[in-house]
Amino acid sequence: MSHHLFDLSDRIAMVSGAASGMGRQMAIGFAEAGANVVLADLNLEGVEVTAHEIEAMGRRALPIKCDVSDVAHVRALYESIDNEFRRVDVVGNVAGEGHMGRPEELPVETLQEVLNNLVVGRFISCQEAGRRMIEQGKGSIINFGSIGGWNSLGRGHTPYGMAMAAGIQMSRELSTEWASRGVRVNAILPAQVWNQGLKDRVAAVPELEDTFLGGIPMGRLGEPEEIKGPAIFLASDASSFVTGAILPMDGGNLALNAGGTYPGSPRMYA
Repeated sequence: MSHHLFDLSDRIAMVSGAASGMGRQMAIGFAEAGANVVLADLNLEGVEVTAHEIEAMGRRALPIKCDVSDVAHVRALYESIDNEFRRVDVVGNVAGEGHMGRPEELPVETLQEVLNNLVVGRFISCQEAGRRMIEQGKGSIINFGSIGGWNSLGRGHTPYGMAMAAGIQMSRELSTEWASRGVRVNAILPAQVWNQGLKDRVAAVPELEDTFLGGIPMGRLGEPEEIKGPAIFLASDASSFVTGAILPMDGGNLALNAGGTYPGSPRMYA
């Protein structure tokens, strides 16, 4: 029997990036906990599949095509939420493309695109949600970050790391600004979690998997379904006194010293 503090019955949640990966699993998790869910993604066909799965649980689902790097798209998304539900209680900002490039060669246009995706678009989503939640007197915003925004991944991740670091600080700033008005803002920082893009990268460069595993003391990469627990916790009353938290979902990555190893590590030495 589940604890009532984790119950999201009748709440309205919006999740971006809900067509696949952790965004999809976050949306399904919210629905499993009782929420009705607005599903935003560029991949409309994908979010429609997610919507059908949620509706089969007896929840309402609203799939919307949205480019989170486009301010007008994000604002229109919240207008659609107003028209359909007249409130929003939980927001999961997951979507956003992060391009890579060596910093000495990086076109400024690539950096601007990444910042629009992962910083500007997410800020506008937070702003639109925050205004509504302040008026309601309650709400929870969950921003997706990355361990790459906490320390450096290297390998051409400069624009991605810069953007994710900005998202982490944005979450802290908004939590401070809005906590006394009932709005909580937290961030989840995943390490490497399997999705199709990561599978393609590892297929192209197989040694990458051992590189990742060398930094994860649990000795495995994450699965998309593992986002459900942290997300439901932060969305629900179980975390009613939690705001400004930066929660690693990383199998112990950030706790491990860069020169450290763990039993079974692919980089263990005698």
